[in-house]
Amino acid sequence: MIGYGTAAGALGASMLVPAPWQAAFGQATKPYKIGTLQPLSGAAAAGGKTALVGTQMAVDRINKSGGINGRPIELIVADYESKPDVGRRKAEKLLVEDNIDVHEGGFLSNVCLACEPLFGEYKVVNMIGVCLDTTLTTTKCSRYTFRPFDYAPAQAVAFAPYLVNKLGKTWHIAYADYAWGQSTRDAYVQQIKKAGGDVVGTTGIPLGTADMTPFLSKISGNFDGLFGIFFGKDGVTVGNQAYDLGMTKKYKWAGDGAIAESTNLPALGNKIEGFVGINRYVPVLEGVLNTPYHKKFMDDAVVRLKQIDPSGPLPDRYVQSNYEAMNALKIGMEKSGFRGREDTMKLIEALEGLEMKEGDDFRRSSASSSSTSRTASSASSRWSPRKRRCSRRTASSPRPKWRPRCLSMRPSRPQSGKAQPPRCCAPSGSPSASAD
Repeated sequence: MIGYGTAAGALGASMLVPAPWQAAFGQATKPYKIGTLQPLSGAAAAGGKTALVGTQMAVDRINKSGGINGRPIELIVADYESKPDVGRRKAEKLLVEDNIDVHEGGFLSNVCLACEPLFGEYKVVNMIGVCLDTTLTTTKCSRYTFRPFDYAPAQAVAFAPYLVNKLGKTWHIAYADYAWGQSTRDAYVQQIKKAGGDVVGTTGIPLGTADMTPFLSKISGNFDGLFGIFFGKDGVTVGNQAYDLGMTKKYKWAGDGAIAESTNLPALGNKIEGFVGINRYVPVLEGVLNTPYHKKFMDDAVVRLKQIDPSGPLPDRYVQSNYEAMNALKIGMEKSGFRGREDTMKLIEALEGLEMKEGDDFRRSSASSSSTSRTASSASSRWSPRKRRCSRRTASSPRPKWRPRCLSMRPSRPQSGKAQPPRCCAPSGSPSASAD
């Protein structure tokens, strides 16, 4: 899908549409070709479509404001059908046949893992839009791949003490049985035990399982809480079926915030009441989140989301993270004077340690951190801003600020004023932490 526009996105079809940048920049201006791999069909389609909304929204804004280095973005969209083998094939097509300059996107971690080596082989920067698997930026780290947001170990460090000290000491974890779910499970097992609690059992459920009852009904025993690690349609399924089995009344009910994304709430209804989750973004205009930049982001996203879902859901973390990832690429491309693949190493050096500030263009400084990038506070049900400073070796994550050296998360004093940059990459040979 080339020159992807809103109408094509609403249809979810593979089609050619007139590139919207041509009218503004003229036929003679050479665009940057940016590829984006998204699951627009299959098990992860619901999340893939909202992820693409974030990517397209960023591209449209960038093109309307003059492009990057005076050149427009031509977005080339590939649907990998939620399958790793299809994803790898589509990635190679983007790299070889479409000759993309850079890539932004990815959703399912098993697909990101399958495709990551290709970006290194063809020496093309890969800016991750969703995938949270721990190994992508630890033991399987590639200098060509960036991730501009937190991952499961950071969230587990923040959330586990609250789970153990406020909700219950003993937990059973149910998770999506693939790369992200497995590594996120490992992160929470480690941090719950470190906080003085215990995980008495885990249950993996295959991705896309429509009837989870056979798995959930086997979960029983004397423990305090049920912790869920699911997203998209599976988040709706587990929320509804765990409620119907009486599990959310018998046990404390908590988990990854992807279960209760804004885009899932209409299908969950009141069955999600009482769920406690952690997330990097929530679509509310309250407190530190009530900024003109965030309101503009939300208003734009709601209009676009309504075209793929008539109920008009609020933006979820997939809209936010892809929007943020594309803007990180933009700033890096401007900073490095990026012309194309021949400048890949200059782009990598510009992205390592990059800082993004609050504002429509992520360049304005402010006393608070980015309005479009938030996470849950582990101390209460309220939400607080997240800020990070990343380089190849150090990063900071949810408030209070974490300095992981990519692996061991240790709290230090909160800092203000600086906002978020792309990924932290572990040194070669470092042991994996644990975590989409």
